[in-house]
Amino acid sequence: MAKNYIKQDKPFVVPTTDGKLIEEHYGHPSSGDSAFSIAHMVAPSGWEEPHQTPAFDEITLMVRGKKKIEIDGEEVVLQAGESILIRKGARIRYSNPFEEDAEYWSVCVPAFTIEGVNRED
Repeated sequence: MAKNYIKQDKPFVVPTTDGKLIEEHYGHPSSGDSAFSIAHMVAPSGWEEPHQTPAFDEITLMVRGKKKIEIDGEEVVLQAGESILIRKGARIRYSNPFEEDAEYWSVCVPAFTIEGVNRED
């Protein structure tokens, strides 16, 4: 009989080239889930990504530090203890221009995919 739960003790570590740690606990590569994904992340000081227009909603829950988010031309700084929901289709850019590493959890609905993030070159 199949279990009605999945206990994750070995999240999938997404390979990166920018120093960011991404540990996906549930999602396509870690558990085969496509309805949602959840990942623990640590973005080092000075880290940044290109603009993107994701095809999924994304919730970010800050644990430590701060993260700068550009959302449709507006700048938002998210701090430890805060969260944000960004709806799919928004043009966004994430960065950490601050001195401290930014630690957070990210939940995507439906699950994150590299094709669905729609990063600009």
